[in-house]
Amino acid sequence: MDRLDRTEDGRFVVVGGRRWRASDPLLPERVRERLVAHLMSARRAVGAALRAGDGEAESAARERVRLAKTGLGERSTPWWELAPAERRERWEEALRALDA
Repeated sequence: MDRLDRTEDGRFVVVGGRRWRASDPLLPERVRERLVAHLMSARRAVGAALRAGDGEAESAARERVRLAKTGLGERSTPWWELAPAERRERWEEALRALDA
């Protein structure tokens, strides 16, 4: 397994020499756990849809992946460019949509 490192500024994790945006460190642990659970479920749904050849289900699952990654702060505007209230609003919106 590749070693996971963070950049000095904490904004990225490095896996196998590739940089990926780190999750928002402001996320409360319970919120992070919920978003990760949604993300893993959505990723499994993408795989199932691909195996079934169901393009509509795949699109819906990919949208759920996008919402979870956005809530985690790994997509959209970088979390370090947002005020704490904007960061909180982003993860709350993502959870509302994912829980619906």
